[in-house]
Amino acid sequence: MMQKSGLGQKINRVWAIFLLVFLVAPALVALPVSLTPKRFLSMPTDTLSLRHFEKLFTSPEWISSFVQSATIALTSAAFATILGTLCAIGLWRISSRAGEVVRAFLLLPLVIPPIISAMAFYRLFVPLGLIDSYLGLMLAHTVLAAPLVLITVSASLAGFDPRLEQASRNLGASSMTTLLRVILPSIRPGVLAGAVFAFIASWDEIVVTLFLSKFNVYTLPRRMWNGIRENTDPTVAAAAVVLIGITIIAFLIWALVQRRARTQNS
Repeated sequence: MMQKSGLGQKINRVWAIFLLVFLVAPALVALPVSLTPKRFLSMPTDTLSLRHFEKLFTSPEWISSFVQSATIALTSAAFATILGTLCAIGLWRISSRAGEVVRAFLLLPLVIPPIISAMAFYRLFVPLGLIDSYLGLMLAHTVLAAPLVLITVSASLAGFDPRLEQASRNLGASSMTTLLRVILPSIRPGVLAGAVFAFIASWDEIVVTLFLSKFNVYTLPRRMWNGIRENTDPTVAAAAVVLIGITIIAFLIWALVQRRARTQNS
């Protein structure tokens, strides 16, 4: 039985590695394409060139798009983290059928197709004058990213012992003190994971951005979209490599935080 169990684990491990390679391999094609010496999207043949990375980090247009995407993603992630965490704690306190209905409603942005959300935001923001503005795009990305924080924080709260909160309140701590010194430190891994996911969701978002931005706001995904649609610039592949690297770094940070949290708990 032990040998069969060990064989099953090896098969599962090999299958998981195969699926991972199958899912990641298409994205890795951007790496050799970004090193092509030619002016159009192609695989390098004889020589490799870093000219497209040089253009990416020296062109004022690409640098501006990087800065705009980072600003919008960081701000949206901060707002989404605050809103998602507070919603998760509030629904955790209610813990009723009505709370589950509210939770399902708050998770709708994850279910509704992005094109529908984009049209809804456009219809709402036109009278408010938020089209082609940083504030409008930040608000839209916050709405789209907050459900991700709600999920991760709710998962952390599922393992939180409510007796700790009761003990804090019995010892005379206020609701705010209990929240800041008892609840939030206990669910910190879920909050940080939600913040990372919210940042990535805002950083990579393109559909809503195309609807809400025109000339003033030109994020990195939008510039990449235009680069592919208009002139197939290999700089797009270089930008994709940078995005993949940023995403990998974000996930590594999240994994380190999770590992440290498990080490402290044990």
